[in-house]
Amino acid sequence: MIHKFDYLVIGSGIAGMSFALKVAEKGKSVAIICKTELEEANTYFAQGGIASVTNLKVDNFEKHIQDTMVAGDWINDRAAVEMVVRNAPAQIKELIRWGVDFDKNENGEFDLHREGGHSEFRILHHQDNTGAEIQTSLIQAIKSNPNIHIFNHHFAVEIITQHHLGIIVTRYTPGIKCFGAYVLNEDTGSVDTFLSRITVMATGGCEAVYRNTTNPLVATGDGIAMVYRAKGAVKNMEFIQFHPTALFHPGDRPCFLITEAMRGYGGVLRTLDGKEFMQKYDERLSLAPRDIVARAIDNEMKQRGEDHVYLDVTHKDPEETKRHFPNIYKKCLSIGVDITKDYILVAPAAHYLCGGIVVDLDGQSSIRRLYALGECSCTGLHGGNRLASNSLIEAVVYADAAARHSLGVIDRYDFNEDIPEWNDEGTISTEERVLITQSAREVNQIMESYVGIVRSNLRLTRAWNRLDILYEETERLFKSSKASRELCELRNMINVGYLITRQAMERKESRGLHYTIDYPHPTTKK
Repeated sequence: MIHKFDYLVIGSGIAGMSFALKVAEKGKSVAIICKTELEEANTYFAQGGIASVTNLKVDNFEKHIQDTMVAGDWINDRAAVEMVVRNAPAQIKELIRWGVDFDKNENGEFDLHREGGHSEFRILHHQDNTGAEIQTSLIQAIKSNPNIHIFNHHFAVEIITQHHLGIIVTRYTPGIKCFGAYVLNEDTGSVDTFLSRITVMATGGCEAVYRNTTNPLVATGDGIAMVYRAKGAVKNMEFIQFHPTALFHPGDRPCFLITEAMRGYGGVLRTLDGKEFMQKYDERLSLAPRDIVARAIDNEMKQRGEDHVYLDVTHKDPEETKRHFPNIYKKCLSIGVDITKDYILVAPAAHYLCGGIVVDLDGQSSIRRLYALGECSCTGLHGGNRLASNSLIEAVVYADAAARHSLGVIDRYDFNEDIPEWNDEGTISTEERVLITQSAREVNQIMESYVGIVRSNLRLTRAWNRLDILYEETERLFKSSKASRELCELRNMINVGYLITRQAMERKESRGLHYTIDYPHPTTKK
C-alpha cells in the first residue's frame, strides 16, 4: 500500500507532535508514525520539568546559557544554546496555548523548581509528572486537528533514499535525498510505502540498549540507526547520560525515575551506613551536574561492594513532600518505602542521549528533505552533558524552527513516484524468534558491562568484538526473513550500540559524560 502526505513524522513525543501541530495548522497533511500508542514516548515519562527563564527578577538568559555551557563541559554549540535559551519563553506560551497546565504558587506565578547544574529556580513543572501533562495535552490537540493522521502500531523499517532506486550511495555522496519511509503495519504484517515531501525523524533516544534504563523499552534508537544506514551524519553518541537516581528495585525494567527535582528540593545522597559522600566529589554536593553525581555514586557502590545508595528527604516537611512528589510517593509506598520516613534506594541508569543525528539550527539533517528533532538529534545544545530539564525545551524550540523552515521550502519538493515496493519475502520461525530475544539480551549485557558510566580501551574493544558477531548474525537473518518489529529493533540496537562504542573509542579523553580510565580528566579527584 502507498500513502502520500506532505509531511511524514516518525515518532510521537513532544518534538514530533509539536512539529506536526505547527505545520498542520498551516493546512499541510501530516502522518504521524507511532510504533505503539501515542502515550508511550519518553516525553510521557519525563518527571522533572522544562527549563525556561521566566522569573526576570533574579534570572536571565545569560545565566541559563552559562549553566548549559558549564554542564556540557564547554563543547556545546554556542549558537544552539543561545537559540534554545532565548526562544524558550515563547515556546512555553505555545505549550500553554495547547493546554499544558504548569503549577503555580499562591501568588499566581510559576512554581519554579531548581535542579542540578542550574544557578536559579527556572524549572516549570506539573507536580512530578510534567511529561505526562505535556504529552496528554498535545495528544488532545493532535486528535482534534483533521490534517493530522495517526498510524498506531506502525514501525518505520527504513527511510527511502536514492539507494532504493538502484543508485549507489556512500557517506560521501552529495545530495542524498529522503523520499519517505518503508513502514511495517503490525496489524497486517505488510511493509507499506509512505511517500512524503518532507520527513521528520523524532524517534527519541536509544537507552533500551542498556539493561538498566529509565526509558520506555521502545527507545531502541530506531531513527538514528535508520539515518546512519542511509549514510547520514551521526555524532557524539558516546555521550550517554546516566541518571544518578533511578529507583533500585530489582526486576523493574524500565527503572522508575526519581526526578532530579528531588535533589533540588533538598534531597541528600547517603551511603548505606547513612553517611553523606558528595562532599568528596564536588562542592555543589548533591546538586552537582548529573555526570558528576552518577560517577560519584558508581564509585561509592564499587568501592563498598554495594548495589545502591540512598536518597534522603526525611528531613523535609512530609506533607510538602507528598504534595510535590505524589507519584514518587505512591510508587515507593507500593514497594514498602515511605519517603517521608524512609530513605529511597537509588542507583544510576541509562537515561538520555546527548548525541544523535547531526542537524543545523533549522533541524535539517545532512540528508536533504529530512529533519531530525528531539532526543534522536544532535543539535549541539547539550555538548558533553545535558543540563537537567533542557531536553523538553530543546524539542519544542527546534520543532518551531524546523516547522518555519520547512514550510518555506516544501513547495520545491514533489513525491517520487518511482519508489519500488518493499520486498517482504521470507519467514521467521519460532526458533529464530528465540534467537532474536536472546541476542537483544546480549546487547543489553554488553553495553551495561563494557560501555557504561566508566569505560576503558579494553572494555570498549571487547564490546566492539561482541557486537560485531551479533551484527553479522542479525544481518543474515534480516536479509532472509520477513520484517518484524522484534528483528528490526534488534538490528537498530546493534547499530546504535556499535555507534556508541566506536565514537567512545575515538574520543581519546574524558569529557562530559564520557569517562575512561585510560584518559582520566585532569581535574578528576583521586
